[in-house]
Amino acid sequence: MSAISRTRRSLTTATGDCPRLIRFVLHPPKIVEVEYANGSLYKLQAEYLRVFSPAVDSKIRSIGGEKVIYGRRHVGIMSAEPVGNYGVRLLFDDLHKTGIYTWDYLYHLGSNKFTLMRSYINTLKKHGLSRDPRFKK
Repeated sequence: MSAISRTRRSLTTATGDCPRLIRFVLHPPKIVEVEYANGSLYKLQAEYLRVFSPAVDSKIRSIGGEKVIYGRRHVGIMSAEPVGNYGVRLLFDDLHKTGIYTWDYLYHLGSNKFTLMRSYINTLKKHGLSRDPRFKK
């Protein structure tokens, strides 16, 4: 477990339908674990979090108006930095660090993980792209 591992019992109630976050743990380099007061526990992989970053990214390929991040299968998370009492900023090993993942957004990603990932993989297939990075020779 990393230094960011901490219990969040004093957080204010999240907005909307999101229950209160009670635990955030970073298991570097690949997993973020979040647990909520309603018993929901999500283990979110680095690739998934990177692809669904809430930040604008210069490494996005726009295809027919569709923004697609690809080649991130092996991305890792180097660190996590708390942002207020509402979220965390993740630093990925591809140096992406501008997205703030709110507790609500992490809940959304966790509760919709299979649907979102399936949609992402289908989008990659549709455009002939891969989850694997392209290595320059």
